[in-house]
Amino acid sequence: MLPRPSVLRAAQLVSRQIRSPVPRNTVQRRFASHESTKLVGPMDNAFNRERLAVKQHAKQSTDHSVVVPALILGSLNAKNLWDEHWEHWEHMPPLEERVEYPYQNIRSKAYPWGDGDKVSQAELGRSLLLTG
Repeated sequence: MLPRPSVLRAAQLVSRQIRSPVPRNTVQRRFASHESTKLVGPMDNAFNRERLAVKQHAKQSTDHSVVVPALILGSLNAKNLWDEHWEHWEHMPPLEERVEYPYQNIRSKAYPWGDGDKVSQAELGRSLLLTG
């Protein structure tokens, strides 16, 4: 049988775990989440001052009003280049058939999943990329 003080101590530990302070801490830390711009005590050293200066500079120099128009202009440019490319391909004559040389389709041993000749090139079409 366990001694009475250790049982009480275990009960206290369990009750602390059940009454977790997590929800209370999130509400309290909500207002303390901003970093202080003033370094005090041992935190006031050259490394931390430089790091704080970099963070403040990044905050001041970041501007999202440049990103959105740049993305829009880049997207329009890519779309125009895409359309020009396919207009160029529409005016070209069809590609000539490639010569199949005897060394191109050599299989010295069977594939584990079969012989590899389940679909012919004629069924697929010569190039799937050019058909769309």
